[in-house]
Amino acid sequence: MKFGIIKERKNPPDRRVVFTPEELVRLKIEHPEAEIKVESSDIRIFTDEQYKNLGIEVTDDISDCDVLFGVKEVPIAALIPNKKYFFFSHTIKKQLHNRKLLQAILEKNIDLYDHETIVDEHYKRLIGFGRYAGIVGAYNGIRAFGVKFDLFHLPKAETVSGKDALIVKLKRQILPPVKIVLTGHGKVANGVMEILDGMKIKHVSIENFLSKNYSEPVYTQIDTLDYNKRIDGKPASKIDFYNNPTEYISDFERFTKVSDIFMAGHFYANDAPVILSRAMLAAHDCKIKVVADISCDTNGPIASTIKASTIADPFFGYLPSQDIEVDMFHPAAIVVMSVDNLPCELPKDASEGFGEMFMEHVVPAFFNGDKDGILKRAKITENGKLTERFRYLQEYVDQDKLESVSN
Repeated sequence: MKFGIIKERKNPPDRRVVFTPEELVRLKIEHPEAEIKVESSDIRIFTDEQYKNLGIEVTDDISDCDVLFGVKEVPIAALIPNKKYFFFSHTIKKQLHNRKLLQAILEKNIDLYDHETIVDEHYKRLIGFGRYAGIVGAYNGIRAFGVKFDLFHLPKAETVSGKDALIVKLKRQILPPVKIVLTGHGKVANGVMEILDGMKIKHVSIENFLSKNYSEPVYTQIDTLDYNKRIDGKPASKIDFYNNPTEYISDFERFTKVSDIFMAGHFYANDAPVILSRAMLAAHDCKIKVVADISCDTNGPIASTIKASTIADPFFGYLPSQDIEVDMFHPAAIVVMSVDNLPCELPKDASEGFGEMFMEHVVPAFFNGDKDGILKRAKITENGKLTERFRYLQEYVDQDKLESVSN
C-alpha cells in the first residue's frame, strides 16, 4: 500500500495537512509495509524539510501512490484517475458549487472517501476539525464583542501560536457581565467550551441563565429540545425530532431576550426548523449583539448568516429590519462572525489533532481488511458509480446533464 499526502491547491490557501511529520513516522513504525510520499508544498504548515528530516520522501510526483490524502476539495484538473482519494468534498449535502467535482470524480473512476463520511457502526463521525472550529469560533466571538464596543482589540487567531496562547490573550481582557448561549453538544461545542472554561467564564444552568442576573460573564449550553418544540404542543423527544423535524418550530426566542452573545455550534439537518429567525432578531426585546455562527450554514437556520465571512475579514454587520449587510458599527447592527474555515487559523494544532484521530480510526482499516467497515461506510464512489449509501446523490449528479438535454 502506497500512501501520498497531496498539496492543497484550493484558494484561499489552506495550510492544514492530514498527517504531520511525526504521525507519518508513527505510521511507518506501526505499519512498516506501507510506503509514504509527501507532495512538495510551499504553503503547508509543516515544511518539506520537516518531513525530509524525519526520513519521509518529499517529491513533485505522487502519481504512483494508491491512496491520496488531502484536506480541502481537489481542483478537477489536478485529480488523478483511478486513485483512492480522501478529502472534504462538500458534496454530501448536494452543494451546487461542487456538483462538477463529483461528476469528474465519477468520470475519472476515482474512489472518493469524504472525511465527513468516516463514521462508526452507529454512524457517528469519527474524525474532523470541529474541535478547532469551536476553539477559533469562540475566540472570534469574544473578539467581535470587544471590537464592536471598543472594549479591547485582540489579534487574529492565525497570528497566535495555539489554543493555550488564545486563552492567555482572552484572560487578559475584562468582559462586562455578558450572557453567552451556546447551541450543540458535539466536537464544535466542546471546542467552544474549552475556550469559555479556559477563560473561567461561569457555566450556569438553563433555568438560571433565563431567570437570573449576574455580576460576571456566564454561559449556558443548550441542546436540540431546549430550542425546538413541537408545533402541536405534544411531548417532544430527540428521536421524534430527528424523525419528524417538520413538526417542530424554534423555541429559541426565550434565549434572545436574555443573551448578549450567541455561539452556534449545532449540527443542522436540511429539514430542521429555523433556529434564530429575522423576526426574533428584529424584536424590540432581542438583546443579542454578536452572533458567532461557527456552524455557518448560509441562508440556513440563523437568519443573520447571509454570507460566509473570511479569515481576512471575519466580521460584518447585519440589520434585521432590512435583512441586509451593513457596517458592523451601525447602531442597530448585530455583529456576525460566519467564517466557514475557522480551523485554518490554527493549522498546526488542527493538523496534529486530525492526524491523531486519523491514525486511531482510519489507518488500521487499511491493514485489517476493514473488519469494522470504516472504509466501506465512508466510500462515496466506486467503479464510476455512487455507492449504495450515497445513491441519494444520483439526481444531484445528473441534474445539469438533464437540463442540457431538455434544452
